[in-house]
Amino acid sequence: MINVAVTGASGQMGALIIQNIVRTDGVDLSAAFDLANIGSDAGEIAQAGTLGVPISDVKEMEQVLTETDTDVIIDFTIANATTTNAPVVAGCGVNLVIGTTGFTPEQRTTIDDAIRKNDISAIIAPNYSVGVNVFFKIIEEAAKYLSDTDIEIIEAHHNRKQDAPSGTAIRAAEIMSLVLGGKDYVFGRHGMVPREKEIGIHAVRGGDIAGDHTVLFAGDGERIEIKHQAHSRQAFAAGAVKAAQWIHNAEPGTYTMDDILGI
Repeated sequence: MINVAVTGASGQMGALIIQNIVRTDGVDLSAAFDLANIGSDAGEIAQAGTLGVPISDVKEMEQVLTETDTDVIIDFTIANATTTNAPVVAGCGVNLVIGTTGFTPEQRTTIDDAIRKNDISAIIAPNYSVGVNVFFKIIEEAAKYLSDTDIEIIEAHHNRKQDAPSGTAIRAAEIMSLVLGGKDYVFGRHGMVPREKEIGIHAVRGGDIAGDHTVLFAGDGERIEIKHQAHSRQAFAAGAVKAAQWIHNAEPGTYTMDDILGI
């Protein structure tokens, strides 16, 4: 049995992840953390039934992880919180599944250093949907044959998402830039901005959009659009639990969804 803890347990993603843990054989919810609903049953807050696992304050993370013999923690919160919590988790010898986006280079260094120094395993990915990771592979191949086109990325998310552009959009740009020998990025456009050979990245925020990503290859007289649309956050939650199962037996180091899917 793999003991899995969840941060942000009172949020929408946290609740979905807990629901998926409950439905997955061989996985148990060992602990839950949040800043709200402290002491409440995590299963009841997540509408997954009574589980006997109280939501703990993040300040008690080290003690709770040790007492519950947690193997893996899933963190889909915000950059500042993940950067603070990751070294604590790593210090407890607990493996990490991180879906948080919007890290600064300094924050990512802090997390990577904690993983390395404590000899744990971690998956850090901007998107845990299987479909999105296939989408990454498709645009990588397309970029090889469409290097002369103008490339634009348009992403759309719900109105509560804090970082922009999305980590998925940034990763898409990185993949294509690597294929094309290095490209500058332009984040939106305003005023006099003649187009060069950059990759344009545009963010839309509104309503309850779970996550849409479109890569547009625009040439003379034609264009190709490659799109992934998440109909709900379920795709991300299911992928995160799959990642927790995979990382439990992985050698120490930092991995991505490519490693899980064999892409």
